This record gives sequence, C-alpha cells and structure tokens, in this order.
Amino acid sequence: MIKIGVIGYGYWGPNLVRNFAETNDSSVTYVSDKRTDRLKLVQSRYPNTTVVEDPDDLISTPDVDAVVISTPVSTHFDLAVKALRAGKHVLVEKPMTCTVEEGEKLLEEAARAQKTLMVDHTFIYTPAVVKIKELVSNGDLGRLLYYDSVRVNLGLFQHDVNVLWDLAVHDLSIMDFILGEQPTAVSATGVAHLNNQPEDVAYITCYLRNNLIAHFHVNWMAPVKVRRTLIGGDRQMIVYDDLEPSEKVKVYDKGVSLNEGPEGVYQMLVSYRSGDMWAPHLATTEALKNEASHFIDCITNGKKPQTDGEMGLRIVKILEAADKSLDNRGQPVQIN
Repeated sequence: MIKIGVIGYGYWGPNLVRNFAETNDSSVTYVSDKRTDRLKLVQSRYPNTTVVEDPDDLISTPDVDAVVISTPVSTHFDLAVKALRAGKHVLVEKPMTCTVEEGEKLLEEAARAQKTLMVDHTFIYTPAVVKIKELVSNGDLGRLLYYDSVRVNLGLFQHDVNVLWDLAVHDLSIMDFILGEQPTAVSATGVAHLNNQPEDVAYITCYLRNNLIAHFHVNWMAPVKVRRTLIGGDRQMIVYDDLEPSEKVKVYDKGVSLNEGPEGVYQMLVSYRSGDMWAPHLATTEALKNEASHFIDCITNGKKPQTDGEMGLRIVKILEAADKSLDNRGQPVQIN
C-alpha cells in the first residue's frame, strides 16, 4: 500500500485526493494546505486523513511514501526537491517548474534519489488522446502535415503565469505525446489587456522536422469555451473535440494530392479526396484515475512514467522559448 500525501487542496487538489483515495494499493494519509477552511473540508470528507498546514510536516513524516504537489508553479521546484531528498516519490502538477534550469536540477535530484518523478499531464491519460496516438503511430494518417489546436474560454485568470503556461501547457503535452518529437524552433505572440497582469491571449507556432507545423491558440477572454484540435495527414485527418459528449475523436478520409500535368508546373492539378468519417469507440474511464493507477504502478514495479520528468522538461523548454519569443514580438527561438 503506497501512502500518499497531497500538498494543496485548492482547485485541482480535491480531484487528486479523491482519485488516489479510490485507487487500489494507495491511500491518502496526509493533506497539507495553508488555509484552515480547506483542511476542515478534507477532514469532513476523509476523516482518516491527517491534515497539516505546513507542507514540511507532510514531507518529513514516515507515513507518506509519495508526495503529490498541487500548488502554484512557483512553489513546485522547492517542494519537489524537499520531497525527493526526504526519500519520497513525487507527482507534480504541470508545468513541472518555472524554468528549464529548475527542471534540469529536479531531474538530477530524482536520479540521485532513485525515486519516481512524474508530471500531472492529465490529458495524456484520456482515452481520446491515447486513441489518437495509436492512429498516428500506426501510420493511419500518412505523412503528417499540420497540427492545429484551439483552447479558449472566459477566465480563469491567473496572476502568477500567463495564458501560455496555464492553457497551452495542456496542448503542448498532447502534441509531445502524439508526435513523439520536440520542435526545432518556436514563435509566439500575445497581449496582456489588463494592467500589470500576464498575457491573456496568445498564439504559438512550433516548427518541426519534415515540414510539419503546429499552431496553438489560447485565450482567457473568449465568450465561448472551445477545446478543439485538428491533425492533418496526407491520407486521413483527425478532429478532436474534448467538449463532445460522445464522439470526441472523428477520423476523416479526406485529403488533397498534387498531380503534375505534362506541360509542367503550370498545369499542376489539385485532386480532392472526400471519403467516409468514422468515430472510434473510446473507453469512459476518468483520465485522472488512469494517471493515479499508473503512478502507483510505476512506484511499485519500478516502471518509467509515461509523463516522466523528461517530458515535463521538454514542455518547460517550449514554454520558456515561447516567453522569449513573446518578448521579441514573435521572433523565432531555437530549441536545442
């Protein structure tokens, strides 16, 4: 039985506590939060769980084997390092750290401690994203041409990070998982409409090998909520709409091909292919439940997490490069 301690019981913490409490071979023994009203809520729902205000008390207790960090990103590095040095496994909310430098140090700490370091990129554990990964890996789409994503809504405004670190982090992790490669360069533009607040509307363009381009639109100021991704291949194309209640993934047998006529380039003809659409069957399991089970399995059996620290670092590298590009009005930034 893996004993879990959760730091942070705000927006996402209750979901983490619930799923680990319901996961086989794990129990939530400690919850930490600086707000006494949140701790009272934990006690009312989980009377057998110990609550503390100071996260150091949770990290130092022998009654915790793994620490789950659900706090503002500025606190992730310090808390994770303390937990690893105390001999605990760590699951940290996304983004993993504020900077690439912190991310690299955190990976070193995890390697030194020989403990599991996993990042809470929850969408990777959704049945829809797993199915898309399968279709792309099997070559069903053919050669990939573009990846286009929109994630917009009205709020929730964050004060410590801009909209890229809040919303784009989800779609960048999905892209990383599905494509299995890192962009070579990133360009980003954005605007802050409220005084002394971070950017609330932003666009990222990622340049990848083989003429593949990926574009992301994120926005805290949209009148509607949109969660839609288009992935185009030269054989098939995918529309992934996370707000669809049933058919979240639709595969279209559509595309274009270029046929050069006998008189050369001026006689090039574009052929359009329009075939069937089908929606694959998807499991209905909760992504966070899958993630919690995976974390326990990795700890118990020494497996490498699907969303390990290396993946977390790759996403931070893109976000840090995007911030640099933002400061220079979209000037592309190379990623090593």
